[in-house]
Amino acid sequence: MLKTCSSFRLSRFAGGASGFGSFGGRRWNSDISLFTQIEQGIIPGEFLYKDEHCFAIKDVSPQAPVHFLVIPRKHIAQIRVAEAEDKLLLGHLMYTAGKLAVDQGLNEGFRIVINDGKEGCQSVYHLHVHVLGGRQLSWPPGCDPQ
Repeated sequence: MLKTCSSFRLSRFAGGASGFGSFGGRRWNSDISLFTQIEQGIIPGEFLYKDEHCFAIKDVSPQAPVHFLVIPRKHIAQIRVAEAEDKLLLGHLMYTAGKLAVDQGLNEGFRIVINDGKEGCQSVYHLHVHVLGGRQLSWPPGCDPQ
C-alpha cells in the first residue's frame, strides 16, 4: 500500500495560516519558518550541531533509529529555488550531513533525503536535509526490507 505525505508531524505546532500559536507555554509566529524559530529558541529542538552556515536537530518524528535534519540558517524554501550563489552552502549541508552521520555512529551506511514540494512530501518549506540510518533501509523507499 502506497503511503502519502502527512502533516501529523507538525500538528503540535499548527496555529493557523499565519499569526501566533503556542507550544509548551511559549508563543511562536507562524509567519516565520518553523526551523528559524527552533534556531532562535522560540520552539524547542534537540540540537546536534551548530556552525555559522547551518545547524542540525533530531527529527521530532524519527523514521529510523537515527534521524536528524541539517538545516541552513539562510532561508531557502525549496531545493528547486536555490540560487547559483547557494552552491557552496548546499555543498556544506551535504558535507555536514556526512560528518554528523559518522559522529552519530552510522558507520555501516545511511540515507540522505531532501523533499521538495507537495508530491515530494515537503512538510516544512525551509530547505532541510534528512539523514536516516541505524537499520537496514529498503529501496525503493517505503517498501519493506527483505
